[in-house]
Amino acid sequence: MVRLVAHDHDHGPATGLLDTGAVGIRATKVSLVGLGVTALIQAVIVVFSGSVALLSDTLHNLTDALTAIPLWIAFALGRRPATRRYTYGFNRSEDMAGLLIVVVIAVSAALVIAESVQRLIEPRLIDHVPWVIAAGIVGGLGNELVARYRIRVGRAIGSEALVTDGRHARTDALTSVAVVAAGVGAGFGASWVDPVAGLVVAVPILWLLVKSVRLIGRRLIDGIDPELVDEIAETISGVEGVEAVEELRVRWHGHQLRIAASVA
Repeated sequence: MVRLVAHDHDHGPATGLLDTGAVGIRATKVSLVGLGVTALIQAVIVVFSGSVALLSDTLHNLTDALTAIPLWIAFALGRRPATRRYTYGFNRSEDMAGLLIVVVIAVSAALVIAESVQRLIEPRLIDHVPWVIAAGIVGGLGNELVARYRIRVGRAIGSEALVTDGRHARTDALTSVAVVAAGVGAGFGASWVDPVAGLVVAVPILWLLVKSVRLIGRRLIDGIDPELVDEIAETISGVEGVEAVEELRVRWHGHQLRIAASVA
């Protein structure tokens, strides 16, 4: 049995003896603070502007920040040693956290659509347009920075859940762009721009939902990239004394890659 603690999805070098659980926890802490501050700034502006696009963006940032908590718990559990009951350890909890993130993405998409349709039925111009535009810019920058950080760390340690959470933050950055568009529309007296922008943003969120369900679902049923299996087989075959790889089984266990091979 071969156990790799981390693997880069770009097939770069492994992180060796790096405590990847601690790296994951640090990433969740940083993203929690970053998105929490972003959501707080936007929430203040929502109160006196009444923008549904900004409200949607604020809700996204808040829920996205809160998804760091189950990931934090999952990474902490993964650092615990295996027991007689859980002989593989607790890294699978990370995949369960990824499933929870998928649910959060679905809920956020439903909220955006519901709020946007309601505002189309009852149109209203938003107030304090310059502040709304500024809040949209802040939200976009905050989400994009967090998204890049999460995705980079997630790929480095092989955490699909953290990568999915990063992609979720990136769709929230698109929501912030829609907020800016809504503010510009309000400046020209077009009340319909705000809810339409919310509906437009719902499209990439739904696309992300489908993609995330596929990726997380594949992890849960032990799906693996065929190219990675070929790379592992080639590496094992290159070991001195190995004449053939008779059977090779590979699966992700959280952000750990577990390999079982029968060799001649």
